[in-house]
Amino acid sequence: MSGSEGDEMVAMAVDDCRTKMRKSVGHLQEEFGAIRTGRAAPALVEKLKVDYYGSEVPLQQLAGCSVPEPRLLVISPYDQSSIAAIEKAVQGSDLGINPSNDGQVIRLAFPPLTEERRKELVKVVKQRAEEARVSVRNARRQARHDIESLEKDGEISRDEMDRVEKTLEKATHEVVEEIDSLAAHKEQELLEV
Repeated sequence: MSGSEGDEMVAMAVDDCRTKMRKSVGHLQEEFGAIRTGRAAPALVEKLKVDYYGSEVPLQQLAGCSVPEPRLLVISPYDQSSIAAIEKAVQGSDLGINPSNDGQVIRLAFPPLTEERRKELVKVVKQRAEEARVSVRNARRQARHDIESLEKDGEISRDEMDRVEKTLEKATHEVVEEIDSLAAHKEQELLEV
């Protein structure tokens, strides 16, 4: 195999690693969006599965969500016949909020979080952040393994392998810092009363 093919394979391994790392961060952001902070946010309900005519449909496809006040979320179904199914999905979720509906929209009033619940949620945030860090490190480990194989097969030089490992290490460090920053921000959100 020529050197340029080895370089291409290295570039693919690094790109694949970066893509997996970005997915870990994206997934973490979605999970953090669904963790309740005492404030109303559409992300808390958008992914809820609603039994709509026998199909599981994400709520965001059936209704619009708005936040007219910090502790009030209003769900406006596009099809009024789906209101009962949406209400049932909200009741069955782990939000712990009883929806009220006036036949047109569903209102969710968010009570302030108790101190105990805040602490539980901070633990959840820390756990999710650690899972994301592990996922990022696994992506780096896989890429490193792929690159070491290329070096063993003589497709890239030892110097090239060392250079790529430094690149992977830098990318890992940057993404872990981003995860730490997201986690710190979410904890701050949870702890402000």
